[in-house]
Amino acid sequence: MDLLQWYEKGIEPDVYIESMKKHKENLLAIYDHFQLPDNYTLYAQVKEKQLKVIVLTEDWCGDAMLNIPILLKLAEATNLDVRMLYRDQNLELMDQYLTNETSRSIPIFIFIDTNGNEKATWGPRAKSIQDFVDKAQAKLPNREEADYQDKFKEMILFMNKSFRDNSQFWEHVHKSLEHTLKQIS
Repeated sequence: MDLLQWYEKGIEPDVYIESMKKHKENLLAIYDHFQLPDNYTLYAQVKEKQLKVIVLTEDWCGDAMLNIPILLKLAEATNLDVRMLYRDQNLELMDQYLTNETSRSIPIFIFIDTNGNEKATWGPRAKSIQDFVDKAQAKLPNREEADYQDKFKEMILFMNKSFRDNSQFWEHVHKSLEHTLKQIS
């Protein structure tokens, strides 16, 4: 699988954001309010690597709404070149990056070098965000219960609001992405 070809197939982040129908305002709110630390040595180290990033995503995804703006801020500071691919239109690639070998969870960030070699992957969530989601899901009734769908929709609304408004979540995502970038040799 030639990751450089997948990268070339992707769309620019601005085009992706402009086409969003579901979480555009929330994504932009996070982007507008999240600030990277100043004078950070990681930025120069990442710039030297000249990385590209393939983002598997869909605009209905709350995790993408949270994670993509943080990635884009890092991309600006480090000259990461980012391209977006819609998960459902690119299942051949998505199926190479399944979560727990079964789930097409997104977003997935695939970091590649200038030759298209995979250097790292990240996603769909920072561990602390996964813990938050796990706790929220544990409160749901069984799927067979009559009120399951209503409770599930309430949980999604609560999670999306939390993702948009809780700046500590943004920092958890940033730290997790930072950890991944530090591991790239």
